[in-house]
Amino acid sequence: VQLQASGGGLVQAGGSLRLACAASGRTFSVYRMGWFRQAPGKEREFVAHIEWSAGSTYYTDSVKGRFTISRDNAKNTMYLQMNSLIPEDTAVYYCAAAAYSGSYYIRSDDYNFFGQGTQVTVSS
Repeated sequence: VQLQASGGGLVQAGGSLRLACAASGRTFSVYRMGWFRQAPGKEREFVAHIEWSAGSTYYTDSVKGRFTISRDNAKNTMYLQMNSLIPEDTAVYYCAAAAYSGSYYIRSDDYNFFGQGTQVTVSS
């Protein structure tokens, strides 16, 4: 599975961005997809994940109520709508895919595939 993330950019605090992650290849094997982010000098952290077929979602506490993860199965694309952005959201955002069930999907090791990152910068 190949993943291509896009949609990052520079936005002022309080603004919005929508990230997209297009999947290609053996997409039929994908069970769950997620977003991670990594700020300078910090470890990569989990943001949100979504079950590819049923659409169930889970968010880290810091983005609940501000970010929405979704997917379009027909387009093999996952999205992350980010509203009310704050400077602390500044990071490189990565999309990921897991080809199995039975995990909590909040660690990088829970995923089989990662895309390249897209930079999100929130100015104060």
